[in-house]
Amino acid sequence: MKTRNGCLEGTHPSKFVGACALAFIISLAATIYSFRSMCCEMEMPGGWSMSMMWMRMPGQTWIGSAATFLLMWLAMMIAMMLPSALPMFLNTRRSLIETRSTNLRTSPALLASGYFAIWLAAGAAVYALGIAFAATATRWESFSRAVPVLSGVALIAAGAFQFTPCKMTGLLRCRSPIGCDSACPARETTFLLGCKQGAACCVCCIPPMMIMLTLGMMNPFVMIAIALVIAAEKLLPRPEIIARLLGIAAIVTGVIIVPRNLLAS
Repeated sequence: MKTRNGCLEGTHPSKFVGACALAFIISLAATIYSFRSMCCEMEMPGGWSMSMMWMRMPGQTWIGSAATFLLMWLAMMIAMMLPSALPMFLNTRRSLIETRSTNLRTSPALLASGYFAIWLAAGAAVYALGIAFAATATRWESFSRAVPVLSGVALIAAGAFQFTPCKMTGLLRCRSPIGCDSACPARETTFLLGCKQGAACCVCCIPPMMIMLTLGMMNPFVMIAIALVIAAEKLLPRPEIIARLLGIAAIVTGVIIVPRNLLAS
C-alpha cells in the first residue's frame, strides 16, 4: 500500500472500479430476482393494489421479513446509486490524498461502505413506514379508499420539495467532493465522510424516493426512470433545472390524480 503526503492511499482505483462493476452486476441480478419473486399484488378497496413485499410470508418472522426487505433494498440502492456515486467516490479519494497530512486511510471502499450504510438505515425507516401503512390499509377500509387521493398528495408534496432550499442544499452537498463544507474536521475517518455523503444524498433524494414508493417500488420501469433522474441531478450541469423539471412533473401528475379519485369516490 503506497503513501502520499502521509496519507494511506488504500485500494488502487482500478481495483475499486472493478469491484464496483461486480457489485453493480450482482445487485442488478438480485433486484431483477426481487421483481420476479415479489410481483404479486393484493387488490385493495379504493381500486389500488398493494405489493406483497409489505406482508409477511407464511411462517416468516418479522425479523426474517425485515432482513429480506433490507437485502432487497440494499441491492436496489446499489444498482440505482452506484453508477452516479462512483465518480464521487473517486474524486473524494483524490481530494483527501491531495489535501490531508494525516494518517487516515483514504480507501474508496470505506467511503462506499459508509455511503451505503446510510442508505441501509434509510431502508429500515422505509420498511417500518411501509409495514405501518400496510397494516392501516388492511384494517381500515376508509383509509384504504383514501389511498389513491393520498398518493396524489404525496406526489404534489414530493414535487414541491424539489423547489425548496433544503433540496438544493442537499443536492449541492451530494455533488461536492467530500459531501460537506470546508468545516469538515480534518481527522474524520473516510467511513464517516461516506456516511455524511450518504446522508446528503438521502436528503436530496427524498422526492425521487417518495415518487418511486408512490408509483410502485417493484415496478422496474419506475425504478429505472428514478435512477436516471437521480443520475442526471448528480452528474449533469445545471442540476437545479433537472430538479425543477421533476418537481413540475410530480406536481402535475398529483394534481391530475387527486381530483380524479375524489370524483370517483
